[in-house]
Amino acid sequence: MHRAYYKNSISNFINEDGNSILGKLSFNHANRQLEDQQKNAWIKQIEILKEQLNGFLGQIYFEFAIPRMGKRVDNIVIIDGSIFVIEFKVGSDKYETHNQTQVLDYTLDLKNFHEGSHNARLIPILVATNGTDQECDRKSVLAHTTVVKSNKNNLSRFLTLFTSNTFIKLDYLSWENSIYKPTPTIVEAAQALYKGHNVKEISRSDSGAINLSKTASCLNRIIEDSKANYKKTVCFVTGVPGAGKTLAGLNIANQRMKADQNEHAVFLSGNGPLVEVLCEALARDLVETSKQKSASITKDKAKRETSAFIQNIHHFRDEYLKHDIEPTEKVVVFDEAQRAWNKKQVSSFMKRKKGIDNFDMSEPEFLIDVMDRHQDWCVVICLIGGGQEINTGEAGLEEWIKPFHSKYRDWDVHYSHLITDSLSYIKSFEQKTWLKNNAVSEEELHLSVSVRSFRSEKLSGFVHELLDLNTEKTKELYREIKNDFPILITRDLTEAKKWLRKRAKGSERKGLIASSGARRLRALGIDVKNEISAPNWFLNDKEDIRSSDFLEEVATEFDIQGLEIDWACLAWGANFYLKNNEWQYQSFKGTKWLNINQEVTKEYLKNTYRVLLTRARQGMIIYIPRGSKIDYTRPNGFYDETWSYFVSLGIEQL
Repeated sequence: MHRAYYKNSISNFINEDGNSILGKLSFNHANRQLEDQQKNAWIKQIEILKEQLNGFLGQIYFEFAIPRMGKRVDNIVIIDGSIFVIEFKVGSDKYETHNQTQVLDYTLDLKNFHEGSHNARLIPILVATNGTDQECDRKSVLAHTTVVKSNKNNLSRFLTLFTSNTFIKLDYLSWENSIYKPTPTIVEAAQALYKGHNVKEISRSDSGAINLSKTASCLNRIIEDSKANYKKTVCFVTGVPGAGKTLAGLNIANQRMKADQNEHAVFLSGNGPLVEVLCEALARDLVETSKQKSASITKDKAKRETSAFIQNIHHFRDEYLKHDIEPTEKVVVFDEAQRAWNKKQVSSFMKRKKGIDNFDMSEPEFLIDVMDRHQDWCVVICLIGGGQEINTGEAGLEEWIKPFHSKYRDWDVHYSHLITDSLSYIKSFEQKTWLKNNAVSEEELHLSVSVRSFRSEKLSGFVHELLDLNTEKTKELYREIKNDFPILITRDLTEAKKWLRKRAKGSERKGLIASSGARRLRALGIDVKNEISAPNWFLNDKEDIRSSDFLEEVATEFDIQGLEIDWACLAWGANFYLKNNEWQYQSFKGTKWLNINQEVTKEYLKNTYRVLLTRARQGMIIYIPRGSKIDYTRPNGFYDETWSYFVSLGIEQL
């Protein structure tokens, strides 16, 4: 297992010829076209470290992989029981904030995802080689709220500061070989894949990665077969909640795009904010990477490039509605395919928005009809999820299967075996029988292992029991997860914001979230009707007032579904509250609350809170406001029993 380009004991490193070390670094560098800038940086690092490490015993690593971020930290130095995470800025005389954040992120990444580092003593150090001498707050550095600021002359002083009076010895061999289980956010995953990293590098190095890789191999085999034998094929991929269906889809679209650009593989999603955030993140990353390679690219050009890879399904639909032509895309991945619209919803939309009367196809049938225009071959990959339907008129898997059953019989159909073996996907006995007799069942098209929140895979179970009012089971699950995934409740929004600011470290994101129907939170400064820009909210830095980190703008379920933040404050609305131990469902119209009576609409609202309660990766605080004596739309009865329920579960109060 070679996680570093170079590793050695400190004494052997000091004695080894500098050119020999440089040769090993160059040989292991992934990009053989080594740039002079990188080469010169290594030469300087070797020179400084040989001088500053003199007299220390331990282990040194160069270019140690941080898989989740698709990056490498300049150096790891292990002395006794201390692990120093060192990032060099050769030639710099400033300790830039973004560079401090970078080394802090590397440190937190090791702490959270690398098994050998979970309980280790990690010290982040930024070396600006020409920087001025800076004092260091030892306690803050060890708490990972700040970093050591060092220069080329005083690194050894800080190494001594953190290793004196420590008697723990670290077994560096077991440390470097311990399991790394990264769970990247979908934004980080898309960036890493687009840069050319393999899914194995950025997913958990246990069964989760094996699962994703097997699914990718199965899909690639089907695509190659369709291409070689001029077939039109559809694949239905399923997965347990949090299994990484979207990651699998991005991975296959990216692999096909890299394998053969003429396939024009594309990842399509009806989740507008997800598409906007991913495209913006990829474009920003491409601009930054191009700058570093001295081949700058404009933001507009970067956006055009990245939007060829990820698109809004509605733009794709509208394009081929206008033009009755063969699509350029040969491989199309539909994310959350079960959320495509049924015939009634599409017909209504076409009449209202497009002026088309009597449109007689569901969205799945129309999209298949578009791909059927190909004269030779094509592959449609449908990623099927469940349990988070929050919009009316969503078709479900049945609408995707119908067209092949009746009209497009020359297509090959490959499906996850769970579709026929489980009750969760299709209820029609006739459809199940048709699939068994006419299609190919593939075990590899089911993602059976969750790669969700590294803090706690039990969170979704906790949320499920909480919403079903199973008090004892919820208490039990809370006790199991509270140390790994802190959940608090408060009635003070200011305190909730303070808690988030204290918890978030490095570039970890924090934010306010609420239901789009929680209209009366406006009286408390949380306006869910105020539209946000999802890319600004998810990607901009903490000084930007539009950023989630500024804790001013609130994201609703429509902004955040399919995306995550590290630390969340969920503001609980009066649209979903407890009365006599039963959930009450209401919507705000004009100046008053109206009861929701339709069962399907109630289910959508409950799922809204399910989505909101599962958006945090590391922990959350739930803000349940107090009622008002002067505002008849916010009586105590809309909040107090809900608060009491959370208190009865033993959830910590702030």
